[in-house]
Amino acid sequence: MGIAILSFVAIFLLIASAGLLLFYRESMFQRISDVINPQPKAKSLMSTIQATGISIGGVVEHFEHVLPKSQSEVSVVSQRLIRAGYREESAVNVFYGAKVLVPLLLCAIALVTGAAKFSPFFVYVTALALGFLAPDFWLGRQIKIRQKRIRRGLPDVLDLLIICIEAGLSLDQATARSAEELKGAQPAICDELGIVVLEQRAGRPRSEAWKHLAERTDVDCVRNLVSMLVQSEQFGTSIAKTLRVHSDTLRTQRVQQVEEAAAKLTIKLLFPLVLFIFPALFVVVLGPAIISMMANFKAFFGN
Repeated sequence: MGIAILSFVAIFLLIASAGLLLFYRESMFQRISDVINPQPKAKSLMSTIQATGISIGGVVEHFEHVLPKSQSEVSVVSQRLIRAGYREESAVNVFYGAKVLVPLLLCAIALVTGAAKFSPFFVYVTALALGFLAPDFWLGRQIKIRQKRIRRGLPDVLDLLIICIEAGLSLDQATARSAEELKGAQPAICDELGIVVLEQRAGRPRSEAWKHLAERTDVDCVRNLVSMLVQSEQFGTSIAKTLRVHSDTLRTQRVQQVEEAAAKLTIKLLFPLVLFIFPALFVVVLGPAIISMMANFKAFFGN
């Protein structure tokens, strides 16, 4: 069993090395030419890291054909990747390739570390299952992190939108200016607003562009904002007042969430107190008294 698995890992490494040589011959020739004829401009560390990441992503992409998948499943995965901020065309291929490579990598780690000696079938099945589900868990975590960043940065973006609109800019111009100004402080929400600006410049109606924003992010406060903007455009009300009311509502909700977390803190502290702090306190306070009582009883009954 171990020899067969070791042979499989060796064959897999040989195939991967052959794939690297076949798919990246041009990059190797380019590196050789750079060594022979060095250019005056040196590559930065960031460009080297990006090139390495692209190469690894390219290798992973070639394994995505191993898994059978339907068009509906691919569309769902593509939507999840977009919500996580990965809009490249190769993101889906890298994701499915990772679902093939990660189980094999975990099996190789189990073989090298010797963890498979205790129960080979259980260890390898567990490694395959965890490796297959690990990309899904990682993608779900990335989506939650990005949604949290969008939720936190939305009030700041709304404040700048209000300032720009009250200064005389239209909603489209204010959106473009806010996405440009807050790109360094709030990159997630500004990235989504930049897509809204690009869709409007391409000729898409404003309401549809904002609705696509709500679908891409899948954040409740963004959906409420889009609904308010669409209703404000339909009924002709002031957009600045609408944004100000929504911004105040978001800040009030944030304060209420903090107060709710503070109220839950007393209940959450009960379990550490009972399980960890109280036993240690009892040992410190009652320990000397119990020891002296045991010594007195021993002296009394000993006499």
